[in-house]
Amino acid sequence: MSCRFLVLAAALVLLAQRGTASGLDPHSVAMHVDEQLSKELFGGADGSAHDIATRADDQTFLRRLSLDLTGHTPTPDEVTVFALDGSPDKRSTAVERLLANTQFGENWARYWRDVILYRRSEDRALLVGPTVVSTLSAAFNGDAHWDKIARRFITATGDVREEGATAIIMAQMGNTEDTTAEMSRIFLGIQIQCAQCHNHPTDRWKREQFHQLAAFFPRIAVRPVKQGEERSFAVISMDRERGKPNQVVKGGGHLEHHMPDLNHPDEEGKLMRPVFFVTGQKLDVGMPDRERREKLAEWMTGKGNHWFAKAFVNRMWSELVGHGFYEPVDDLGPDRKCSAPHTLDYLAEQFATSHYDIKWLFRVITATDAYQRQSRSRYEEGEAPFAASCPQRLRGDQLFNSLIEVLGIDEYAQQPNRDNFRAILAGPRGRMNATFGYDPSGRRDEVAGSIPQALFLMNGPELNRALSGRQSNTSLGKLLAEVSDDQAVVEELYLRCLAREPKETELQTCLDHLHTTRQRAEAFEDIMWSLINSTEFLNRK
Repeated sequence: MSCRFLVLAAALVLLAQRGTASGLDPHSVAMHVDEQLSKELFGGADGSAHDIATRADDQTFLRRLSLDLTGHTPTPDEVTVFALDGSPDKRSTAVERLLANTQFGENWARYWRDVILYRRSEDRALLVGPTVVSTLSAAFNGDAHWDKIARRFITATGDVREEGATAIIMAQMGNTEDTTAEMSRIFLGIQIQCAQCHNHPTDRWKREQFHQLAAFFPRIAVRPVKQGEERSFAVISMDRERGKPNQVVKGGGHLEHHMPDLNHPDEEGKLMRPVFFVTGQKLDVGMPDRERREKLAEWMTGKGNHWFAKAFVNRMWSELVGHGFYEPVDDLGPDRKCSAPHTLDYLAEQFATSHYDIKWLFRVITATDAYQRQSRSRYEEGEAPFAASCPQRLRGDQLFNSLIEVLGIDEYAQQPNRDNFRAILAGPRGRMNATFGYDPSGRRDEVAGSIPQALFLMNGPELNRALSGRQSNTSLGKLLAEVSDDQAVVEELYLRCLAREPKETELQTCLDHLHTTRQRAEAFEDIMWSLINSTEFLNRK
């Protein structure tokens, strides 16, 4: 009995044991989202007048879904099982299977690591990278609720090697103004740092509001610590006697935040009371660090602050559909243009009603027609958004996952110390991220390839060794030794690399190349190399 048949049999058993998700029905919400989008963007029409893309085929959908949820491409067996499944709800079943995979948490933990650390103030902040991935992986794979995660990050203290939630503060090395700006950008999608030195030039936020928000963070600091031979940093609170707001802290600084006087920069400036600019809720000067940050976390994630839900929904919609309601995803605000405001309001409201259940939101978005449409190039100014899915360039981690799976490489074979952050940065995944990584918060149409990326894929020595078809210990070498039918090998390579079967023209081109080259191993090395260097491999479409 073949391995692929066994996988199919197991999948059919799972199909018979399907259950229903609890809480708000994601499919009903998804239908309403599509209806609302149609009203806002397509005039409620059937889409024919707006050239709305048709539904993506099963192979395209499965690769898209697998990369989006787990950061991995589906295996040939998974592609075969999905194609043979005739049930009408097989797509939602695939969603549930992938959400239950531990790779889901790891994929999105790495995404948020990049969101936080890409805009770090200095490279020492990378020390927290492995820890934040571990912390968020466990959270996303468990009872993942975004408000609980956000509160943990806003109130975090401790050794950055042990507490991943210190990542935002560590990324800015405890600087009050920079930490304030990142907390707002990441959790509210509002770039209030533009109001740090003057009133916001394109939004309604005032300079005083930025510094009132900064008044929640003056008592945090990042300090070096050493335990034996291990060197690290810790996020600490610098509280002193309550009621002495101007007491100077050892090492410089104050227990309270002062808004600088631009006309007299050498003077202390105006003492600021902690006020949350969205709702106007405020605290007294002199509150201990933990109390003020806990209260800010409560207000920032509360139902009274609709920007919290909007920011997360907009960001996840952009990652999955390819374009956000607001672009870029971390620049929302009452004076910003939203492509479908009523749809975003509805989806954000339902997300809040679900108690910010992250997996629930993924179930909703992946069930929408907007997500399941064929992909096209990004729409031009004046065209209706979301008429098709937009291609996404793979992040460094996703590309690395795809390569090691296609090439059959053990990621940790040459990196035995998985907990050492320097080894991780210097290892193959770290080098891949350094070469192919990009800011996840940036506009996708601004992400472009580079010469180092092209050189790595075209003639990198590590990649060339792994692509060898003449070595018995490589993935391609093993395949050629086991399968003598050239057409079957071509089909297998397409399934491995692109999660689909080759088109007739592609198959014929490959077979012609085999005939012309007359060196089987060399010809298949060329074919596999061309697939790995293809735009389709480097993007999620």
